[in-house]
Amino acid sequence: MFNKILVVCVGNICRSPSGEYLLKKLLPNKDVASAGVGALVGKPADSMATEVAQENGISLEGHVAQQLTSQLCSEYDLILVMEKGHIEAVTKIAPEARGKTMLFAQWIGQHDIPDPYRQSREAFDHAYSLIDEAASAWAKKL
Repeated sequence: MFNKILVVCVGNICRSPSGEYLLKKLLPNKDVASAGVGALVGKPADSMATEVAQENGISLEGHVAQQLTSQLCSEYDLILVMEKGHIEAVTKIAPEARGKTMLFAQWIGQHDIPDPYRQSREAFDHAYSLIDEAASAWAKKL
């Protein structure tokens, strides 16, 4: 079924790495990765995202941002995006992936998970708590 899951945001340094590593912890038998529609290719996870994840028992150590490509989309069974607008961005990159692209927050109200990049610590805490809640909901569904 959904054995390969790709988590997508914009830069692939804040939200999607957090979602990726949370899902890896919750779903150890699944192959989970992340990418960005406008990735800061080659960059590690944002330092504040790393700090917040670490305080919640998740290590983002070793993460390297990668650009979303149609090839990458074809390799995954399920693509989870952080914002409704990302569905369109994924569809532009890989039109055939539209049917397997869903919101990360699908099971917790289908809202966008706001981008905390270059914002306050509170913005990172808020985004992380939504990602954590959504990841737990996905883990129950999968």
